[in-house]
Amino acid sequence: MIDPEILRKDPDILRAALSKRGAPDSTDDLIAKNQHLRSLKTQWQAAQEERGQLSKTIGAFLQAGDTASAEAAKARVATLKETLDTLKTQQDQAEEDFLAAWQAVPNIPLPEIPEGKDETDNVEQGLRWFGPSSVKSGVNVDPPHPHEAIAEALRGYDAATAVKMSGTRFMMLTGHLARLERALGQFMLDVHTQEHGYTEVSPPYLVQAPALFGTGQLPKFEEDQFKTTTGHYLIPTAEVPLTNMAADCILQESVLPLRFTAHTPCFRSEAGSAGRDTAGLIRLHQFHKVELVSITTPEQAPEEHERMTRCAETILERLGLSYRRMLLCTGDMGFTAEKTYDLEVWMPAQKTYREISSCSRFGTFQARRMNARYRREDNGATAFVHTLNGSGLAVGRTLAALLENYYDGIGGLPLPEVLRPYMGGISILHTPFGY
Repeated sequence: MIDPEILRKDPDILRAALSKRGAPDSTDDLIAKNQHLRSLKTQWQAAQEERGQLSKTIGAFLQAGDTASAEAAKARVATLKETLDTLKTQQDQAEEDFLAAWQAVPNIPLPEIPEGKDETDNVEQGLRWFGPSSVKSGVNVDPPHPHEAIAEALRGYDAATAVKMSGTRFMMLTGHLARLERALGQFMLDVHTQEHGYTEVSPPYLVQAPALFGTGQLPKFEEDQFKTTTGHYLIPTAEVPLTNMAADCILQESVLPLRFTAHTPCFRSEAGSAGRDTAGLIRLHQFHKVELVSITTPEQAPEEHERMTRCAETILERLGLSYRRMLLCTGDMGFTAEKTYDLEVWMPAQKTYREISSCSRFGTFQARRMNARYRREDNGATAFVHTLNGSGLAVGRTLAALLENYYDGIGGLPLPEVLRPYMGGISILHTPFGY
């Protein structure tokens, strides 16, 4: 969440930010709730101080033989105790009301973020063509085949069995395709840990509500989560456990930035996505992703964002997949983000680009929710860290892109050279009967 001091210092910043995001202007209501809370705190403090002063005078009155004044002071102290109890109840309710409203306020976009209503207003930052889908080498498959059809022809995609066991939006990979999915995740992890300086983490897949609150999934996106009967939640992304490694910590500035990566399953209910991407590997309830998380100082965050995005782009380039970088507009940016780049990979069968990575800066938004701080070297003061995360990459979508971009149209799927060591030296997958 953002700093509530903005309501006193410059509420017009919040008003403008909500307008740019296309969100309802709740500024006046927030100011009123905040002022009511502050007023109750002031009243409680005044009553507490009066009670303390009166308590000190009772003994003096009794010592002086002024019984009447002592009894009057006692009566007033008793009344103040009731007042304090009432004010505390009112204060707790007012604080709950304000926090509930304040936690629903999205992050403030950075000044350079383009204003817009949805993805149509995002701004392309660059387009890069590689490998078999390059406009220079041409695409030999016309029309290109959907990735799920290629996967079925390779005898490695069994949607029917997955649906029978688990319902819609689940899939099962077998044989070489299951191995290829694993190879992709291992390749990504190796590049990020051995070349990009990320520390590999094997985190829990189940977390409690405070962890999801810290990264911003709760309470706003409760319906998107899978919750167990024990009160745990299946992680929607490794962002949750990786970022929460800094929760309730005071880090030394000298150790920042911290960089973590993990290859985990992700679980999402996909609420609100009925009818979208019902076939294939694009939108599933369970999928694998390699996540990148950075914990930084405010000064490090801008450069770290560019660096993280380049780390994700490197994976696409090594795999020979064409992509473009998009700067998201205010209307398409996530609730917790202050700036986001999306990387979109070319999908020939769909004749469009699809998101395969999202790299975001959050400022102190998540850090405030999870009380993640660092100690400055210059003055010893503590301040909130800045957090960033990105996909490096979504493994299932990467597999889908490989299938559509590399399939040769006559039954073969040549593999990028960087994956062949992870596939036991296999250079091409073949459909049993051609396709």
